[in-house]
Amino acid sequence: MALILLIVIILLADLAVKSTIEEADPKDFPKELDCTKGFITLHQSRNQGLPMGMLKDRPELVRLIPLAVLSAVTGIFLWLFPRKGHRLEKVGAALVLGGGLSNLYDRMKRGYVVDYFSVRVEKLKKIVFNLGDIAVFLGAAVMFTAELIETVRER
Repeated sequence: MALILLIVIILLADLAVKSTIEEADPKDFPKELDCTKGFITLHQSRNQGLPMGMLKDRPELVRLIPLAVLSAVTGIFLWLFPRKGHRLEKVGAALVLGGGLSNLYDRMKRGYVVDYFSVRVEKLKKIVFNLGDIAVFLGAAVMFTAELIETVRER
């Protein structure tokens, strides 16, 4: 049940922030998030492609690829869910689903994904993310790490 709750929390939190960002005056962006001493900058960005704008000229692929990936992750999650153990894989899949569903909702409903923050880290400062992106990245990393650990244990 906690995993389903994790999916719902990520989904709803990201959609709520996206809605707030979309409703704000575009003139207010970009702006530094005060409590982060300039480490995080808020943006009002609309990404019509995949991450970093890839395939934005192919809207049918931009919708179908995430749908296919989320379908596969959903299958993995449903296969793992009733099994004992596999905690890392389950958490990873839940993170991917929560973030992926938020971005898929944007793609289907708005026709673009709302991205709203960047971090002041050398190579990342020009990339604008959202909470869903971070959840997908972390979830994939957790799933990869779990698979790596299992592979090492089997040897």
